[in-house]
Amino acid sequence: MANPITKIAVTGAGQMGLGIAYVAAVNARASVRLYDGNVKALDKGVAFFESLLAKDVKKNKMTQQQADEARGRLSIIKDLEALGDKPPEMVCEAIVENLGAKQDLFKRLANIVPVETILATNTSSISVSKIASAAVREKFQGGERDRESPARVLSAHFMWPVPVSTVVEVIPALQTSPEVLSRVIEFVEKQLGKRVVASKDRPGFIANRLLCPMLNEAILLLDESVATREDIDATMKMAMRHPQGPLELADTIGLDTVLSIMETLHRETGDSKYRPAALLSRMVDAGWYGRKSGKGFYDY
Repeated sequence: MANPITKIAVTGAGQMGLGIAYVAAVNARASVRLYDGNVKALDKGVAFFESLLAKDVKKNKMTQQQADEARGRLSIIKDLEALGDKPPEMVCEAIVENLGAKQDLFKRLANIVPVETILATNTSSISVSKIASAAVREKFQGGERDRESPARVLSAHFMWPVPVSTVVEVIPALQTSPEVLSRVIEFVEKQLGKRVVASKDRPGFIANRLLCPMLNEAILLLDESVATREDIDATMKMAMRHPQGPLELADTIGLDTVLSIMETLHRETGDSKYRPAALLSRMVDAGWYGRKSGKGFYDY
């Protein structure tokens, strides 16, 4: 590559953020700085990163030396402002699926890193153009606003589990420059070795426009006592050859995330077919998010 991306920052040390950090360090051999406002999440994330390396060594997917080198490429930062020192070429955001939270973060990032740094969101349903609109760089002389800053924003939506998945959705915002889009596509394909699927900036994009209504329908089946959770999941695994049943998958993704995506689809399209199942909303209200909380449709 003529212009490879060698320095990356990842914001959010959850399962998605760690997956992105892992493939960036292992596949792209880029230096990766990981940030999370929760110190415990950082510690947990680094431990997960190291466990993934150990598994790949055990499976002979890499040598111990390669694992050690990849671990050496990962560092953590506890202050987002630290990205202003030796700024990365690309920041990958992987925080909660909430428009306000993402806009707040992108506004901060736009004023910390130079305008040349690409800002990529991992949103799975929210308008990328809305997120990009917040990435306005405030100039210190006269408070002039830099309207070119949103041009470096787009979505690189990685699929879970990131190290195993071979595809990434790339979605440009209305503001995204062709140069930024081209560079990110090249990074995903040539450095990460993953297939790019392109989507317009529409609610849910490709993956979740297809997936989450299916998960929601499975929840409706359960709520209406049409079938048990086991039989719903067994049908999709055994008859449709899905690796996980829809209720198991919803627990893995996080029921709060599934609800957020369904709410976005319903609100942005106005189509009643995307109305979230009442049971899904009640479970989220109860704090039953799935695997990450220890309880969802199944107990963990």
